[in-house]
Amino acid sequence: MMDKDQYKAMFCNPNWDYTTLEAADEVISKIGREYLKLKTYPNQIEIVTSEQMLDAYALTGLPTSYPHWKFGKDFVLNQNNYTKGRMGLSYELVINSDPCISYNMENNSTCMMLLVIAHACQGHNAFFANNYMFLDWTSADSIVDYMVFAREFILKCEEEYGEEEVERVLDAAHALSNHGVDKYKKPSKISARQENERLKNLATVKRENYNELWRTLPSPPSIPEHGPAGEEQRFPKEPEENILYFIEKYAPTLPAWKREIIRIVRKVAQYFYPQGATKVMNEGFATFTHYHIINKLFDEGYVNDGFMLEFIKSHSGVLYQPEYNSKYYAGLNPYTLGFNIFMDIKRICQQPTKEDTYWFPNLAGKNWLDQVHYVMENFRDDSFILQYLSPKVIRDMKLFTIVDDENEDTYEIGAIHNERGYRKVREQLSNQYDRSNIVPNIQVTKVDLHKTSKLYLTHYIQKDRRLDHQSAKNTLEHIRYLWGFPVELMSKNKLGINESTFEVA
Repeated sequence: MMDKDQYKAMFCNPNWDYTTLEAADEVISKIGREYLKLKTYPNQIEIVTSEQMLDAYALTGLPTSYPHWKFGKDFVLNQNNYTKGRMGLSYELVINSDPCISYNMENNSTCMMLLVIAHACQGHNAFFANNYMFLDWTSADSIVDYMVFAREFILKCEEEYGEEEVERVLDAAHALSNHGVDKYKKPSKISARQENERLKNLATVKRENYNELWRTLPSPPSIPEHGPAGEEQRFPKEPEENILYFIEKYAPTLPAWKREIIRIVRKVAQYFYPQGATKVMNEGFATFTHYHIINKLFDEGYVNDGFMLEFIKSHSGVLYQPEYNSKYYAGLNPYTLGFNIFMDIKRICQQPTKEDTYWFPNLAGKNWLDQVHYVMENFRDDSFILQYLSPKVIRDMKLFTIVDDENEDTYEIGAIHNERGYRKVREQLSNQYDRSNIVPNIQVTKVDLHKTSKLYLTHYIQKDRRLDHQSAKNTLEHIRYLWGFPVELMSKNKLGINESTFEVA
């Protein structure tokens, strides 16, 4: 075990080596564990080149994936933008896996390496390991093995059925990936070993077109053809929100290999579902974590003033938020918003004002670390903002709302900094991060089992957000291809009145 002067000499040298990284991981993990009480997966730190980072970008952060033209397209676009100076690369990229894999850029300075180890290997890692969204909806210990399985399976399909046909299935499934996610029920977790065993069983079944729906669904024990009074039995009995799941299970003539590809896309979409719902919290907590760990390193004498000056510059860059009227404004910086809310939770616990006591009676005077952990573990972005965005953060970030009426030539200020305005800002900002306000609510409501095998979908209009006609038609084309029979979509308002109908024969 080295003394602190030896650590300081290593950490304050701008040129790192692998001994430095091992020491940094050891010290930072100890501080995270003892000071911030973080529970994490084991860390696996990978040092990568810019090209390897671009490759990870294209594969949405996963170390391996199945082949598809979009991944190659994304890689080429990002590479061109990077080499021409139009975009930069992240200092790190981290994967929700066990062990938790983080990619660190090889050209990072030692200070930056310590920052990203604290940010990714402690902050993001702890968030992945403890937030309820990730615990309920992902299996961190099997995702890498599953992607290896997915790659091998799709490569075999390309050899047997041709690249064009496999690509067409993937294109259709990717187009529907937002409608391939379970939001309200916990999916069963399955290991890569079980996936391979199931695949071997599938291989014993002849891969040809057959009427899966007629074979499995209308059998008298499970789904009678008629109800008690001789009426036709409705199928499905309850609406199904997961369209990809429904197609995978019940498409009448879909070959087994296509069902498996749909299943792969669906499981990958499910894996990324929590990340889309917790972007602000995840980045905010990771930034909150690296801020406290690096300052603790300084307080305990592991780093010097020069190190801290570089850290403050980098940390400030992460939190940079352009003004709303700046040409660089591109929405709220999730790092800034999340970090500010977490820091404010700590402030309210330690030094509550009269305003804080009124707005957050359950936080004022409490242990700040316990409260931060509780919030990190039990919320997602929309509920996090709705519950914990304080008037002080609203004032500090100069947040307000506007009313954008397409029939008017001017904007109207909808909420300012008063009690009513604070609640309105919090509510509207929360709505922006609510997935139900982003992805249309479309459900499978009926299948014509006995005549045409037609699939009926219903879109429930929310907050007057209607479907774009061309996008709806394009989406139905993908559903029609996978389902194999006509598809009809009805768009209904909150009164249950059908406003428009889309159909693909």
